[in-house]
Amino acid sequence: MKIERIDFADLQAFLTVLRCRSFKLAAIELGLTSSAVSHAIRRVETRMGARLLNRTSRSVSSTALGQEVAEKLSDGFDAISSALDTVSAPGRGRFGVLRLNVFADAAAQLISPALKEFTTKWPEVSLTIVVEDRPVDITAEGFDAGMRYGHLVPEDMVAVALTGTQRWIVAGSPEYIKRYGTPKTPSELSEHNCLQLLLGNNASFRWEFDGPEGVYSVNVPGPITLKDTATTITAALEGIGLAYVLESRIHAELARGTLVNVMPVHYSKGEPFHMYYSSRRYAHPALRELINIIRKNNWLLALPD
Repeated sequence: MKIERIDFADLQAFLTVLRCRSFKLAAIELGLTSSAVSHAIRRVETRMGARLLNRTSRSVSSTALGQEVAEKLSDGFDAISSALDTVSAPGRGRFGVLRLNVFADAAAQLISPALKEFTTKWPEVSLTIVVEDRPVDITAEGFDAGMRYGHLVPEDMVAVALTGTQRWIVAGSPEYIKRYGTPKTPSELSEHNCLQLLLGNNASFRWEFDGPEGVYSVNVPGPITLKDTATTITAALEGIGLAYVLESRIHAELARGTLVNVMPVHYSKGEPFHMYYSSRRYAHPALRELINIIRKNNWLLALPD
């Protein structure tokens, strides 16, 4: 049987599924979707003309042929791994540059707290962080990975959650509340000064809230429109208006009491932050380390070894 270059990734997926006894766990370990892993196994079985795995709704096990193939493949991959370890023995610095494209909120909330630990573990990797809120084609622009909210990740990318579900809330300073009062419901925001949001594509953002029948949005008044979250938070701290921001982004201000969640029962649940990268490119070896540092900082389990 002629083995094309792409087959090696599929064979590695086969070994990982067999070891994990799960397509889902194998997908997490490989940084792929469960669907991508399933397609890889199907390609291997089609090319070999035989079933290698027995699948049920609860478990995955090897057929007799699958076990024989796995044992021979393991020997081959062990030899390849040993050769690569020998080549890279002088240090991981040979991996060079890791380039990420990150929007501003993710940079402040996720990248900054992870930098010290990452640079300690990978001191010779040149980490480049480009912070911008415009939509970016990371592959075309030469980035190893990017960060977005889950629902904004392109469908052809591998996505790994970095946080849990986010909450969008309305916050104001005690000074503002003393001067203008506290809105009790989203409809009362029409009587307040609200700091308008401008998205990365320069579109105006309507404030959203979770209701009994799902998410709904409201138009809010306000003479100031801002595209930068940090400036929006500063304006809210100075009592200029109410801000619609991620609760996790202003955790410190809420803890100090310099900002207050003015409508605690009215908020919107948002998608987690995700790291994403192309499934068609070699993933930078230091990227997994950075992902795990960020996940740990946000009380999520590390990706399986």
